[in-house]
Amino acid sequence: MADSDSRRTRKAAPRSRRASEAAPRSRRAAEAAPRDRSTREPGARAIRALITGARDDEDVRAVICERARKLGVMGWVRADGKGTLELHAEGPSAVVEALLALLREGLAGASASARDVRDVRVEGHEHFAIRGLSSGAFVVQEHAATTRHFDLRLEVDGVMRSWAVPKGPPMDPAAKRLAVQVEDHSIEHNDFEGRTDHGAVVIWDRGTYEQGGRVAWPEALDRGHAVFVLHGEKLRGGFALQRTGRGRKPQWLLIKRRDEHARIGSDIVAEQPASVISHRTLDELLREAASA
Repeated sequence: MADSDSRRTRKAAPRSRRASEAAPRSRRAAEAAPRDRSTREPGARAIRALITGARDDEDVRAVICERARKLGVMGWVRADGKGTLELHAEGPSAVVEALLALLREGLAGASASARDVRDVRVEGHEHFAIRGLSSGAFVVQEHAATTRHFDLRLEVDGVMRSWAVPKGPPMDPAAKRLAVQVEDHSIEHNDFEGRTDHGAVVIWDRGTYEQGGRVAWPEALDRGHAVFVLHGEKLRGGFALQRTGRGRKPQWLLIKRRDEHARIGSDIVAEQPASVISHRTLDELLREAASA
């Protein structure tokens, strides 16, 4: 009987070794994943508030941003264009309350205070930023060539950093889309729509964007995790690019962040297929080219 028990123990050992070998891999994956303080720390809280009485929106936004970053609060502040600032703040309850206390007392050097404070869902912000400041242009072009895909391009340091997105960008946070990094393009290419030697291109969406995240761009891209906000005709709100593989053409995931613009269960590519310029679809342009 003892010999039988010994054999069973020896047979079970390989499974134990496999489990122990898998554990470091799991830890490495967890360590590589972007950290989100506001959702991981106990007692996380998120609030929205209106800041009124500001004489100079730009100065007050800068003061709020400075105080929030010193406290370790995540979120944003932006002007609504009507003399009021909107604030979203999240993080451990104690630091959010500390920021609210400063706002309720009024800001030093600025006649402004918080009102209409309400608790909201934690959105998972990774920094505190001033929203509404453009970082440049973005464009999404649907392209029929050797393969059919969408090209996402973001203006960074005078060029358009580019990713090929086979299934197109999502507005559903659950739809994580493969994005293959390709060569940079010139800004002049943003306006191109029409036939090419091997197919056609339509401008599916375009607008401006804001860079986000704890790390300044382009270092955020170099590190492999970049957060940004799109102001397009179709794509709006927060997005993230997360690198998953290196190589000649690094692979990334394009992810829609959970915010007020997110559309759970949507497929915006199928719902809005037409160009924002000509209002033609890529299929219509290809048929015109074939009949010419």
